[in-house]
Amino acid sequence: MHHSRLCAFVIDCKTDDLDASTTFWSQALGRAAEPPVPDSPTYRSVSAKPEEPMLLIQQVDHPGRIHLDIETDNLDAEVLRLEALGAKRVAFVKRWWVMEAPSGQRFCVVRPQRGPLDATNANVWP
Repeated sequence: MHHSRLCAFVIDCKTDDLDASTTFWSQALGRAAEPPVPDSPTYRSVSAKPEEPMLLIQQVDHPGRIHLDIETDNLDAEVLRLEALGAKRVAFVKRWWVMEAPSGQRFCVVRPQRGPLDATNANVWP
C-alpha cells in the first residue's frame, strides 16, 4: 500500500532572470514570493495555503509550460501504478521521475514535499 496526492503546479520559464519571472507570477497571483532556497538555484516558490498545492517557478531550457507534480511515499509503486494507466517514463532526474500522460502532458512523480502522506490527506493505493 502506498499514498499519493497532487503536490505542486510548476510554471516552467525559459528565462535568464528567474527572479523577474517569480516577481511577475507573485504579483499576478497576489501571492508573496518565498525566499530562494540555496541548494535549488533553478527554483522559486510563491506562497500557498496549507491545503493548496505548492506553486513553483522553475528555470528551464525548453519552451515555457505548466506541469504538475504528484508526490508519493513510494516512488516505484506510484510510477508502476501510473504506467498501468498508460503513462510512460521519460527520464529520472536527481530523485524524481518525469513522466508523460497518454495524451502527451508531462508531469513529475516526486517524494513527499509537504510532509507525511497518510489516509487522511492523500489517496491510498494497494
